[in-house]
Amino acid sequence: MNSETLHSLADADATAALGAALARALGPQPRGVLWLLGDLGAGKTTLARGLLESLGVKGRIRSPTYTLMEPYELGGRSVLHMDLYRLADPLELQNLGLADYPPEHHLWLVEWPEKGAGLLAPADLIVDLQVHGEGRRARLSGPWSGHISEFLKVEH
Repeated sequence: MNSETLHSLADADATAALGAALARALGPQPRGVLWLLGDLGAGKTTLARGLLESLGVKGRIRSPTYTLMEPYELGGRSVLHMDLYRLADPLELQNLGLADYPPEHHLWLVEWPEKGAGLLAPADLIVDLQVHGEGRRARLSGPWSGHISEFLKVEH
């Protein structure tokens, strides 16, 4: 089911909490592709950190701004946190070794997915974060959005 929902986020803590809720909705063996859209400072990395912490990542969660990709091992599966902002050409994706982590078996969190246009796996869930007053708004869309939105309604 492909639907769209809008969530108001008062601050960075609420953005991280949405990430944690998304992790719970994905279940114990998450896999697939989440695109995180939004301008600089919209909260993409904050949401990713909340999601990764809720999945059980221990220790410091680094922003992949300069490394492009930070892999995390969780129970035999990898979660890849990617920040493609610095890609000059989508062909640079080939240097990341993504073929070793097919999204059918691993979870990809992708910030700035538009930089990988044409070569990046399509999104199962798109989280579009926008500054709204003092807080943020998160618009969820894509094939998983109906399931995720129902889960979020039940959780609250």
